[in-house]
Amino acid sequence: MNNPDVKLLDMYKKERFPRSSEYDLDWVFKNEMGPNVLWLTELLCESMDLKSGMRVLDLGCGTGMSSIFLAREFGVEVWAADLWIKPTDNYNRIKEAGLDGRIHPIHLEAHSIPFAEEYFDAIVSLDSYHYYGTDVHYLEFHLLKHLKHGGQLGIVSPASPTELPDPLPSYMPEDFYFMNSLEWWSKHWSRMPGFTVELAEMLPGGFELWLEWTELLEAYGNANRPQDVETELPLLRTDQGRYIGFVRMVGRRT
Repeated sequence: MNNPDVKLLDMYKKERFPRSSEYDLDWVFKNEMGPNVLWLTELLCESMDLKSGMRVLDLGCGTGMSSIFLAREFGVEVWAADLWIKPTDNYNRIKEAGLDGRIHPIHLEAHSIPFAEEYFDAIVSLDSYHYYGTDVHYLEFHLLKHLKHGGQLGIVSPASPTELPDPLPSYMPEDFYFMNSLEWWSKHWSRMPGFTVELAEMLPGGFELWLEWTELLEAYGNANRPQDVETELPLLRTDQGRYIGFVRMVGRRT
C-alpha cells in the first residue's frame, strides 16, 4: 500500500498468519473473491505435507492467489485451475509475482481434469470444493485417479458445525443449501475405498475469520464485490457461527 492505513493493517496482520501477513494488502484486496484465501491456504497447509518440487493441482483457484502462495511459500510447482477466471488473467498475475514457469494457469471444469492418472503429489481446493465435490461419485470418477498413491487431498470449504434446520433460518438465503455439516462431509469422504481421511474438523476460528475479513473489506471501502459484502455482513452478524463456518479436511490416497 502506498499510504497504509494503520487500522486496516492491524486488522489484516495477525500472528496466526506469519506468511499471509507479508503479502501486500492492496494486492490482496484487488484480487480477493471471498473470505481471505491466503488465510485459508495457510491454515490448510498446516495439516499437509507439502515439499519443494511437488506437483500440486490448485482446483478452483480463482484469481490464483492460493497458487502464488503455494509456489512462493513451499516451493511446489502448481497448476492453477479455474473455470471462471481466464488463464491469461492469472498468467499476468503469475508473471507479476515472478513465478512464471512455476505456476501453470489452466481453464478447467472440475469434472473434466485433463491430466494423466497419478500425476499430482497433492491436490488442494480453497473455498470452491462445495461447488463440485458433493457428488457421491466425484472422488471415485473424477479426482482421486489424478493423485499419486500416498498423495494428499486437502480442502477448506464453507460448512456448518451442525445440520441446518429445514426450513432454513429466515435470515439465511435460499442458496445456502450448500452448507453441509461437518458430519456430512466426514461421512462423504469416508465412504471412498482406498482413501483415508486424516483430518475432518471445523476450521478453528473459521467463522470469526470470515466475519473479520468481511468487516475489513467494508472498512477498506473498495471491495471488488460491494453487493456481496453488504449481504454477507448482516448474515454473518446474525448467525454468529451457529451454522456458518469452514470445514478443513485432509485425506490421503492409500
